[in-house]
Amino acid sequence: MANLNGFNANEVEPAVGFDPIPAGKYLAVITDSKMKPTKSGVGNFLELTFQILEGEHKGRLVWARLNLDNPNATTVKIARAELSAICRAVGVLAPKDSVELHNLPLVITVAQKKRPDTGEMGNVIKGYAKKDAAAPKGPALGSNGKAPWQR
Repeated sequence: MANLNGFNANEVEPAVGFDPIPAGKYLAVITDSKMKPTKSGVGNFLELTFQILEGEHKGRLVWARLNLDNPNATTVKIARAELSAICRAVGVLAPKDSVELHNLPLVITVAQKKRPDTGEMGNVIKGYAKKDAAAPKGPALGSNGKAPWQR
């Protein structure tokens, strides 16, 4: 049990459900990273939390899971290639700890995909780029038609 003495729901706006963000390119940073065991218990994955920095979806979170410790060599190869893309995008080529990747802006390419467990749509990250590589397109553009950092 947790002590909730002093909390009054009348003083706080209730949380609303979140629909997936639209597919597109977004300026983001990694705000958290954790190594977690896989469901099968025979490996571990690095879970990275990305926070959108600008635009209509500022503050929203998107996650990536990299299977860096897995008996399937192809799965590990894919995860290591994705980690390489992230490292290159943030300019940290040989991190000793995932925290070194935190709070460094990069552009993520987000897509929508149906979740196999619930059938609901969710977000997946399909690519990573340096923040200066290309202006995000679609939802991440500002009202002036430019990416937020190109004012």
